[in-house]
Amino acid sequence: MEELLVTIAKGLVEDKDAVSVTADAPDEEGMVVYHLHVGPDDMGRVIGKQGRIA
Repeated sequence: MEELLVTIAKGLVEDKDAVSVTADAPDEEGMVVYHLHVGPDDMGRVIGKQGRIA
């Protein structure tokens, strides 16, 4: 899943080297939370206009 998120994010941003994904350990229900990190100039490209998700 992390690799998929990185691939998608790299398609949206200009600074592809700044893209990284980390994952929290699964909770008691088995849910995993992923954290996407991009360069500051690319935040708007990932989040989208008016806070809408890309």
